[in-house]
Amino acid sequence: MDLEQKVSLKYVVIKGILLFFMINFLFVPLDPIPALGRLSAYNLIFPGRVRLPFGENPSLAYNLSMNNLEAMLASHELCDGNKPLDEYRVLLLGDSSVWGYLLEPQNTLSAYLNKANLRLDGKTVRAYNLGYPTLSLTKDLLILHAAIQYKPDLVIWMITLESLPVTIQLDSPILQNNAELVRNLITKFNLNLDPSDPRLFDRNILQSTLFGRRRDLADILRLQLYGVMWASTGIDQNYQADYNPPQQNLDPDETFHGLQPPILNMQNLSIDVLQAGKQLIGDTPIIFVNEPIFISHGENSNIRYNFFYPRWAYDQYRQIFNETCQNNGWICLDEWNSVSSDQFTNSAIHMTPNGSQILSTELANAILAQVNP
Repeated sequence: MDLEQKVSLKYVVIKGILLFFMINFLFVPLDPIPALGRLSAYNLIFPGRVRLPFGENPSLAYNLSMNNLEAMLASHELCDGNKPLDEYRVLLLGDSSVWGYLLEPQNTLSAYLNKANLRLDGKTVRAYNLGYPTLSLTKDLLILHAAIQYKPDLVIWMITLESLPVTIQLDSPILQNNAELVRNLITKFNLNLDPSDPRLFDRNILQSTLFGRRRDLADILRLQLYGVMWASTGIDQNYQADYNPPQQNLDPDETFHGLQPPILNMQNLSIDVLQAGKQLIGDTPIIFVNEPIFISHGENSNIRYNFFYPRWAYDQYRQIFNETCQNNGWICLDEWNSVSSDQFTNSAIHMTPNGSQILSTELANAILAQVNP
């Protein structure tokens, strides 16, 4: 290689390095990740998913957990074109019991509601599953904030005591990785949460470059690729044939998230997040539902209802829930014991198909009561 070729090669390498850095650092102010998330093959080439993407074993579930709310919603059937004129749209919020852990899509709450062929105001009731695993009311509020643009006629928010403690509100990865959105909610609704909480993840400049966001880009691409297998199989989670049922014999422990009996202080619970949800949706009706729990009949069941809840804390929570609903004029259902203990799978909140169907009947009656109270 002569001198001229060496000089030419050197300039090519320098230009390549400069171009690499320019593209990476232009990526920071532009932040195209949200816009890229909205570009989706779902509802175009593939049908929209019936529940939000979540998966711990992508190769078996054709699904994955991610933190891009735009990509998650763009893959969902809720985003399939304009809202039909004859549709009464119901959004279901909540935890993994609503999402349908260990349940096939046709056995979830939303599926049973849709199979009921309910009619309201001359329209067909269509329920959309926006439940998402992890227990946090703030996580539900974040999803509701993102989904409100799809014009629901009714919101059903499934809650349980384990999703209310202030101390665990920001434990969910989807909240931690959407720090700016969460801070906006905290400020807008004056929530009893710290916007400077160290669990909220802030990217530095290097982490905000194209190289630093490569995992986010890969997740967007992988979600599209999994659409091929998901559309052909309908599988969106790894259904475990063997699982441990909820504990019948419990420890004689009366604490709840470090709280001791006898008083469950309302300041320890994120009731303000429910109030924020009500404020967010304005005149759109919302039904708050205290979801069913597994009730143990084994050792120390006189002290605890289940692994999650000591009796003193859960009983006071139910009293707080019902009084809050009455004082605010909210529509509420307390379904805590509406499903028998033999209709739970691997935890105190995950139900069998039959348990899910029993609860869906209660929800259907509550939906119809919007016209005939």
